[in-house]
Parts: sequence; structure tokens; C-alpha cells
Amino acid sequence: MTSWRITRWGLVGVACWYAAAPVVCRADDTNDLREIVRQLQHQVAEQQRVINSLTEKIQHLDAVPPSEPTHGISIGKRVVLSGEAGIAFFSGDKDSQYPHAEFRIDEAKVFLDALVMDNVYFFAELNLTQRESGDNSVDIGELYLDVENISRFWHHDNQLSLRAGRMDIPFGEEYLMRDAIDNPLIFHTLADFWGVDEGVEFYGKLGKVSYVFAVQNGGEPPLRDANADKSFTGRLSIDPTQWLHLSASGMRTGTIDVNGDGVAEMWFGNAYLGAIGPAATTFHAEIAEGDVMINLPRGRIWASGGYLHFDDNDPNQNDNRDIYFYSVEGLVNATDKFYVASRFSQILVSGGYTLVGNGNYKDYLSVLTSNLWRLSLGGGYRFNQNLVVKLDYTFEQGTEIGGDKRTHEDVFAVELAAKF
Repeated sequence: MTSWRITRWGLVGVACWYAAAPVVCRADDTNDLREIVRQLQHQVAEQQRVINSLTEKIQHLDAVPPSEPTHGISIGKRVVLSGEAGIAFFSGDKDSQYPHAEFRIDEAKVFLDALVMDNVYFFAELNLTQRESGDNSVDIGELYLDVENISRFWHHDNQLSLRAGRMDIPFGEEYLMRDAIDNPLIFHTLADFWGVDEGVEFYGKLGKVSYVFAVQNGGEPPLRDANADKSFTGRLSIDPTQWLHLSASGMRTGTIDVNGDGVAEMWFGNAYLGAIGPAATTFHAEIAEGDVMINLPRGRIWASGGYLHFDDNDPNQNDNRDIYFYSVEGLVNATDKFYVASRFSQILVSGGYTLVGNGNYKDYLSVLTSNLWRLSLGGGYRFNQNLVVKLDYTFEQGTEIGGDKRTHEDVFAVELAAKF
């Protein structure tokens, strides 16, 4: 830097010498001398400004570390294309969904995000395949118009925004981090609430409190709704400190028509919420959940728990159920790249409900389970923000309402998850 300063001032000195030469020749003209001095001062000041600017740029480049790969591909100035995928290997016990060691594409999604006009965006998600689909059919995930920051019209930023179309059901916190690239483990909690449904959603922030409220069809078919009674979902979140996140969620599915809708759009226990009684024509559920996220210097603790009330109208039996669920997860970043994680979750229901879990669908969609627990142990290595390899061993056991034990559903899995 010292040599640069000497060179810089040397250049300035040479410039001054050449600029001053004509001044000596015409020193007899006082007015011309003053004008030349003024111009010389201006030139020196301009040179100093350029030198300072270049110095700042050089220092900035020296201070910026090499960047991580970016997420998404820009197409022109208005469209961003991105995607996620998970390639996995599963090997499970005889009563699990993976009794034969198998390689599979666990998840593949493509996203399109386009600017329509100021503060209005179009978003579309295409599910090429996903673990829960059971086949290779391509499905529409989220697809909506997002009108951001409506509250700017009354001079309060981000108090109110609106989405209309097909959106995630905004219940709980797990649906926000269940994709392969976001989930530190491979399997999810036993409850694993998530769903995508048509409707409208309002969201925003008031001080430290964030909110989201959605009115959606409730039933599973994406093109029609067989019942006028809609589902209502809401979540309130607050971050009182940088290390603490709290939220409370509530949902009612509305009345679901068994013949028209079939099942509710909400996923629970690794299957859609559906009627228990064979003679039932309608059913409904109400759900409440609380979440706590504690961010630690090298990890986090996440705990959730809640209550689900279920009932259908089968005239031949009482299908009223009170269902309790909870989970606790811990994650530790051993290094900047390597992490370990564990999660325990459980569902308890007197009288039993169809809790598939990691069990074989053919067997456990027709069996009522009163108690099911899951323990997942695993870890991963993050190559960067767009690529992670992880492994997971999940223990799962339970009890059917008749007293039979569920003891052969453990699964070992390895997954490579990526996004672009």
C-alpha cells in the first residue's frame, strides 16, 4: 500500500508540473493565472476522487469471500426457474414400506416464480415425484398469485399480503422444512401435518408477531369441492429474541363428504385424514398445535405438540376420537459442514385411529392403532447450501387396539438432496 501511495502522489506531482508550466509563461496575466489555478485545483480534486473510488473497489473485492452457488436460474428479468430433488436408498424391516432394499427417487420438484407486475408474482410448483404419491404421476403442487405488501397503500409495509390459488395449508411449522433439502433427517415426525389446497391466504407481520390465515376447500380433489363448508387454518408466530421462536396453530377441516371428497386434504400419520366408520358419509376434525424453536450457537432444539379431535357420522359405531401428538428434535452442527440430529415423536389415541407411519399401507390403512412412537437418529454433510448427503436410522413401534404389537417397521435410509 505504501508503494501505491508514493506512485499516486508521484502521478499527481507530474500532473501539477505539466499543468503549472503554462502558468509560468503567462504569469504576467493575473486573471489568467487565477483561472488556471482554479482549473488545476479542480483537476487534482477529480483525480483524487477517482483514486479514492478505485481504492474502495479494490478493498471491497479483497473483503468479499468466494460466493456459494446461487439458487435458481433467471430467465430474462421476470422469471426464475428452480428445483429440488432427493435420491435415496431405503432398507426396512418386513412390515415396513421398504422390506426390499431399494434405490428410489424420493422427491423431484420444479418451481417457477414470475413477476407479473409491481408486488404481484405468479408461483407454480410441479411435483415430478414425491414419496407420498405412491406412483410416478406428475402432480401440481402449489400454484398461486401472490400480491405482496398490500398495506403499503396505508403506509405500513408488510402488514398485509394475499395469496390466491393452491397453497400449502399453513398449519404448524414442519411443512416449512419437510422437503429433502430442508429436513436434517430423512423421515419426518409421526404426525407430519401437511397438505396443499385451493383457497385464499392472508399473511403479514405486526411488530414482532407474524400471522397467516387461510380459507380453503378442505377436501382432497383439486378441481371440485363436494361440500360448501370450508376449512379454516391460522398460525400466529413471535420471535421475542433472536434465539427463540414461538408459534400457535389451529385448524378445522370443515365437513368432508366421504362420497364426493373422499378424504381431507390434510396429511396425518402418513395418510390423509379420513373416516373410520364404513357407513360414515361425512367426517370432520379440529386440530391445535404449539411449536417452540430454540436456536443455539451451533444448533437448535425444536419441540411441538398438540391435540386433534376427530368424529364421523357412522350410525353404527361411535367414532369420536381425542388424539394427542408431540415431537422433540435436536440438531448439532459439529463443524461448518457436518451435523448430527435426532428426533422422537409419538401419537396417542384412545380407541385407535388409522396411523400408517412407516408401516405397510396394505396392512395399516385398515388397522386402528392406539399408540405409535418413532425415534430417528442421523446426520449429514453439507457440501454447500445446495447439496447435502444424509443418513437416518428410524426405529418405530406401536400397539393396535386389539393389543397386537407393531415391532417390525424400522428403516435405514441414505439420501442425497440437492436444489438449484
